[in-house]
Amino acid sequence: MSVLETAAELTRGRVPFVQATVVRAQRPTSAHAGDTALVRADGAIDGFVGGTCAEASVREYGLRVLGAGEPLLLRIVPDLADAGPDVEGAVTVANPCLSGGSVEIFLEPKVPAPRVLVVGETPIAVALAELGAPLGFAVERASGESAAPRADDAALVVASHGRGEEPALVAALRLSVPYVGLIASRKRGTAVLASLDLPDELTARVHTPAGLDIGARTAAEIALSVLAELVAVRRAVRAEPAPEPATAIDPVCGMSVAMVPSSLSAEVDGTTVWFCAAGCRKAYLADPARYAAAS
Repeated sequence: MSVLETAAELTRGRVPFVQATVVRAQRPTSAHAGDTALVRADGAIDGFVGGTCAEASVREYGLRVLGAGEPLLLRIVPDLADAGPDVEGAVTVANPCLSGGSVEIFLEPKVPAPRVLVVGETPIAVALAELGAPLGFAVERASGESAAPRADDAALVVASHGRGEEPALVAALRLSVPYVGLIASRKRGTAVLASLDLPDELTARVHTPAGLDIGARTAAEIALSVLAELVAVRRAVRAEPAPEPATAIDPVCGMSVAMVPSSLSAEVDGTTVWFCAAGCRKAYLADPARYAAAS
C-alpha cells in the first residue's frame, strides 16, 4: 500500500496523523523534494523523508504538530551556525548525522473533524446537521434508541423533544463527552435531569437549554445558538497549550529524541537510554562509560 493510500485509509477511519512532505532538499541528502511520510500518534512512521537520523526529528516534531494542531516547516541542517534565524511557522534543528546537505519538510496535521452526535429527527436536529459541516464538525444523527455516543465525540446534542433522551444523555455523561446539550425549556430540562440515575456532578454538566442566548426562535436559529456554543467550547480547549512529547538526548550524537516506543532505546543498568539511530545505539552499547555523562 502506498503512503497516499495509507493516508486515505487513516482518514476514512478517523485516525489522526501528520503528513510530512519534503519541499526542499540540498545535496547530498538521501531525500528528494516530494518524498512523503506519515507520522502516527504513537510515533510510527510510514514512508520516507530521509534517513533514520532525519526520522528522529520528523517523529519528534510530528508529534508536536499533532498535539498543537498547527502545521510547521521543519528545517534539518548539519550545523545551526549556517542555518540563519528561525522564522514564524518554521523551526530549525541540527542533525549531525546528515552527510552535509539539508532538508526542509512540511509537517501538516491531519486531524479528523470532531464528531457531534445529534439525537432526534426534529427540524432542529436537521438544522444542526446542515449548519455543522461548514463549521468543521462531523455531524451524525441518530434516534434516541439507536444513539451510541463515543468517548472521542466532541459533543452530544439531544434534540428529540422527549423521545429517547435519557439513555443518550446517561451514556454521554458516563463517557465524559466534553459537551452534552439538551434542547428543552428550562423547566422541562430540569425535570429530565432529575430523572437521570446519575450523581449531581454529572448532570450538572448538561447544557440545558442548550446554546447561547441569542434570542433564537426558529429551528435554524436554535441550531446556530448551539453550534456557536460548541465553537466557543472548542476554541477554549484549543487555547490551552498542548502537552509536548517527552524527549531525551541521544548521548552519542546529542540529538533530541521522542521517548516513544517507535524510537530506538536500550536498557542499561536499569535506565532507558534513547537514540536517534542504530549507529548511535551500537556505539553506546559498545562503550557505555564513554557516554555516561551525557546520558
